Amino acid sequence: MNVTLKQFRYFEALVRHGHFGRAAEASAISQPALSVQVKELETSLGINLFERDARHVRLTSFGEEVAMRIRDILRSVDELGNLARASRGKLAGRLRIGVIPTIAPYLLPSVLCNLAHEYDGLEVQVRETLTWKIIQELEEGRLDTAIVALPISLPWLTEIALLTESFVLVRSSEDEGKPAPDPDALREMRLLLLEDGHCFRDQALSFCKMSTRSTPWKSLDASSLATLVQMVGAGLGVTLVPEMAVAVETRSAPVSIAHFANPRPSRIIGMIWRKTSPLAKQFVQISKVVRHSAAQMREQCSNLPRPSRPPHSRSPRRR
Repeated sequence: MNVTLKQFRYFEALVRHGHFGRAAEASAISQPALSVQVKELETSLGINLFERDARHVRLTSFGEEVAMRIRDILRSVDELGNLARASRGKLAGRLRIGVIPTIAPYLLPSVLCNLAHEYDGLEVQVRETLTWKIIQELEEGRLDTAIVALPISLPWLTEIALLTESFVLVRSSEDEGKPAPDPDALREMRLLLLEDGHCFRDQALSFCKMSTRSTPWKSLDASSLATLVQMVGAGLGVTLVPEMAVAVETRSAPVSIAHFANPRPSRIIGMIWRKTSPLAKQFVQISKVVRHSAAQMREQCSNLPRPSRPPHSRSPRRR
């Protein structure tokens, strides 16, 4: 049987994307070339791995078994390469980092700048996505490490906490100077949230001791913190954002911020990676860079002046 790692990688890309064109684009080859490689893999194995029609590509039952084994093989191959990199000491080459969306826009610029300064020859590839997707891609070997909100509490992952960050209340500029409401009062307001799948949504709901099922008429969902803040500026409700996002997201919206009384809602930000990764020692060093970057970001944000409120931007009065 004549199979190759190249065929395995193209097969895995097709499984992941479920479409020949998107898989080929992700693999940086032409669609016909990818199709030929996948067909040759099927020919070598003597059985079809996919069901094909005009729109969709689906794994056969045998293909599903093959997919699990190929993922294990590719992860082992990647870890073999990582073992060689670890033996050379200082980290270089490709580093695939996952970051959740409520961290990436605010912390990543400083992290990437500091990594470039600290590690000459390091090629950082960033994947911004939701926590559950990051965990899946770590397990499959498509990511090396990730910056997420902790805890994750999976036995095959190493977690290292880097910083604790408070949440702040964003509300109409007309409320500037008023104390922040307690969780009981907040439950009576129209709380704007990130859509399902974001861990920050769950953390906000936990602080309020509420669920969207119990108050569906009070909830409007968004896909980003930027959208939430703009919705608040339009007078549609209130929201919670992490401290690192305040300077960026509130500079162009007619909103005010308020800090909660203790115990403040907060989250722990940290890094995770597979316990089997040969690069564990290097990731510990990278975590120190991330922690330093977070400290830099906090200092820069604290020194930024609060932008003046745009003229004629008064929010509509709430009734």
